Amino acid sequence: MAESKRSQNRLGALRESVKKITERLSDGNMNGMKKPDEPSREVEKLRIQIQSMEEEVRRLQHSRYQLDHANKQNEKLAITLQEAKAQIQALRDEVDKLTAPPSSYGIFSSLNDDGTANVYVSGRKMKVNLHPAIEPKALRKGQEVVLNEAFNIIEIKGFDAQGEVVKLRDLLDDKRALVTLHYDEEKVAELGEPLLGERLSVGDHLLYDTRSGYVVEKLPKSEAEELVLEEVPDVDYEHIGGLGKEIEQVRDAVELPFLHANLVSEYKLSPPKGVLLYGPPGCGKTLIAKAVANSIAKKLGHLTGKQVRSFFLHVKGPELLNKYVGESERQLLNKYVGESERQVREVFKKAKERAADGNPVIVFFDEMDALFRTRGSGISSDIESTIVPQFLSEIDGVERLRNVIVIGASNRQDLIDPAVLRAGRLDVKIKISRPDAHAAKEIFSKYIIQELPFAQTELDRHSGDARALAERLIGGTVDSMNAHS
Repeated sequence: MAESKRSQNRLGALRESVKKITERLSDGNMNGMKKPDEPSREVEKLRIQIQSMEEEVRRLQHSRYQLDHANKQNEKLAITLQEAKAQIQALRDEVDKLTAPPSSYGIFSSLNDDGTANVYVSGRKMKVNLHPAIEPKALRKGQEVVLNEAFNIIEIKGFDAQGEVVKLRDLLDDKRALVTLHYDEEKVAELGEPLLGERLSVGDHLLYDTRSGYVVEKLPKSEAEELVLEEVPDVDYEHIGGLGKEIEQVRDAVELPFLHANLVSEYKLSPPKGVLLYGPPGCGKTLIAKAVANSIAKKLGHLTGKQVRSFFLHVKGPELLNKYVGESERQLLNKYVGESERQVREVFKKAKERAADGNPVIVFFDEMDALFRTRGSGISSDIESTIVPQFLSEIDGVERLRNVIVIGASNRQDLIDPAVLRAGRLDVKIKISRPDAHAAKEIFSKYIIQELPFAQTELDRHSGDARALAERLIGGTVDSMNAHS
């Protein structure tokens, strides 16, 4: 390009010289100073030089075009080479990934003061380092982590969704639990991070990781457990008012044979397997059943000299029935008849498991008339034709278990199948009537006590005597109830 510019300059200079010479020749001819042949030869020579210079300029311009074209080709080639280089690098990375050694998985346990972490790898506890990109605060107990060939944590995963299903037997502290595995094998497991803030109850199903010994998830309850409320009752007989006579009958029928089984056997007596509490709703049938479980546990602990835990299985009968025989599902009744039988079996199976360790278990069937109606009565669906025999089969098998007592409650005992109430089953029937005036006073006295924060104006009317004020309130309430009855 620079040479082309120089050639153009030279060509311009020649043209300017020719122009000047031509002007001089014109002036000379006019003045007659020079010969005409010499200037003509000089002009011709200059013209020839000009033509050669023009030819050279054209060649240079053509070369410039070729050079620009070559530059564009070089740019395209450079772009192509860059793309090829990127593809080669991607292929190289893919090859490196495919030829890299496999990574192993571990379960995170805890962090150490030196910045390292404790993990479980195939049942072994190892102390490993963390990749600089891993945030230690993001690690959670029981979480899966990925380890490289040097056993360094390079990636954080979630919690494993697979494992063994175990049952919670007891909580040892805030971080450990006693669980039951298959074949009644017991094991101490650590609670994973998701369960540290979870409310756990005895009997809950948990997901157990055998590689690390962590339980990491609370599993949903089965259908039977959803319908069975398991609790350790804290109700005493002192909490129940107006049912002294009925409580005494329950004690004679349930507690004495349970606590003094040897005497019953010595006198060749057959203890009752169950008790039916019947009467209007809201009169204390459920409270009595809970108090029985609590009282038996305390007295049994006093006799044996060790702490005894009681269990109260509250079977919600109507829900068990309605779950499978709703109005919109009656055409599918045959499909769910077997399900109801299975539910009853699971209720008694759960009771047997609790009673196997010597703990008293009260199985309380609420509203038995809705669940165990007389077969063939036509009052409800024919589900009773299968669920009642299943219940009878289970209760007849309770005789080999000394720690299970069946208590039923009903508002209409006349609707219950007679086979359920015959001798050897729920043959002890105790009526829980509505409270009279005396019983009502006893009930109110359990709740209206002198420790309540009464209004100062009311206390002033009774000279500050809170007991007298409570008695007046109880008496006025009972009189008002009797006046409207």
